[in-house]
Amino acid sequence: MSATRRQILSRTGAAAAGIAFTGALSELFAGSAVAAESRGGYGPLVPDPAGLLDLPAGFRYTVLSRQGEPLRSGEGLVPSNPDGMAAFAGRRGRTHLVRNHENRVTGKIGVPTVPGLTYDPAAKGGCTVLTLDGRNNVLDERVGIAGTAVNCAGGPTPWGTWLTCEETEDKAGTNGYAKDHGFIFEVDGADPHRTGAVPLTAMGRFQHEAIAVDPANGIVYETEDAFQQPFGLFYRFLPERPLGGTGSLRAGGALEAMRVPGVPDLSVIQETGARFEGVEWVPVPDPQAVETPIRLQDFGPKGITHAQKLEGCYWGGNAVYFVSSFARVKDGSGATHFGQVWKYEPHRRRLTLVVVFGPSTDIQLPGESPDNICLAPTGGLMVCEDGDGAQHVYGVNRKGEVYAVARGARNIGTPEAPEWGEFAGVTFSPDLRTMYVNCYTPGTTFAVTGPWC
Repeated sequence: MSATRRQILSRTGAAAAGIAFTGALSELFAGSAVAAESRGGYGPLVPDPAGLLDLPAGFRYTVLSRQGEPLRSGEGLVPSNPDGMAAFAGRRGRTHLVRNHENRVTGKIGVPTVPGLTYDPAAKGGCTVLTLDGRNNVLDERVGIAGTAVNCAGGPTPWGTWLTCEETEDKAGTNGYAKDHGFIFEVDGADPHRTGAVPLTAMGRFQHEAIAVDPANGIVYETEDAFQQPFGLFYRFLPERPLGGTGSLRAGGALEAMRVPGVPDLSVIQETGARFEGVEWVPVPDPQAVETPIRLQDFGPKGITHAQKLEGCYWGGNAVYFVSSFARVKDGSGATHFGQVWKYEPHRRRLTLVVVFGPSTDIQLPGESPDNICLAPTGGLMVCEDGDGAQHVYGVNRKGEVYAVARGARNIGTPEAPEWGEFAGVTFSPDLRTMYVNCYTPGTTFAVTGPWC
């Protein structure tokens, strides 16, 4: 289970400090195969003498990678701005850690261009792949894909690859790009050349955030992170070769957008438990957005359903969950909220609002400005913080209780004037014994081991 970028789910952490939310927190863990019970923390954080990462007693970290260092493949330097990430099981006990780099044209260190793995040489984003042994020793570190832009989030496939999403819709000629952007790309961590740098154009060109795949039929659900009007849509992609394995999504398919009859803007729904039957899926007129962004295209007299800041997306049980991290009337939304979690049940064509946060969730407290999340070995969530001051990775258990797991310690700056970089990309190894997490600035990837279970 994964979700990404300013996940309002993680504002559940503020709930433990008296912040209001309504709805069933247990919904967020639907379909979890891990332990039903979740502990209430691992004890106080111990200051790190090295000034990198404070952890509870009994835990230790290893620095796997830092921006600016040479890639072990010899292809160039470790790029900046590491973001979304996932861990995949490899052969002989190895782990392939696929890591996004959310580089815009202003990125400090771009992903090195590599023949066969580069989409647009003018773009600095992409993915790198770390191959680790069973003790988290780095065996290899190389480019997974290059020449993409603003690779923020994505999601894993049932066949063990990573779908990396471009959170931009800049066209060729904009910001110096030589090709259109706003696509999804597949990355095979075991062998990146198997997937290359091929945009999955049928899946649409827009400001992608995250994806989730229905493991029963291969339908891919996609979120659009649009901050300003026109707000984004919730999509599904019907592949021509469902569950066909690596490279199968290149065969194309049909892209559709969700229409909730009578609801043009999800923000106006404020009551948890509100259900909408008969959800419709409308074919996207022009998935390539050649002339007009998809969210502005003509979906007929009934229109289409929009939402501000659609971000996280994950599959749980028999439903897909997706997040609107906030909505504001001042931005053009129909109503203000500080986070919604929606559940769509495909077999029933039913959409349900399961959790609403705020407005008191806007108070600045530990867990403020959350970013990536993942399912923890004990059944709760791990939440990356992206705000002001010291940055943390927090745990949130099924009761809504929050506890600190890690804290950045003087990542940049000086002891007298410390500065901290946000955390991102939290994920666990296939055996659940290691937590991997990125510090965005300066770009650092950590492996954290200890008594997780």
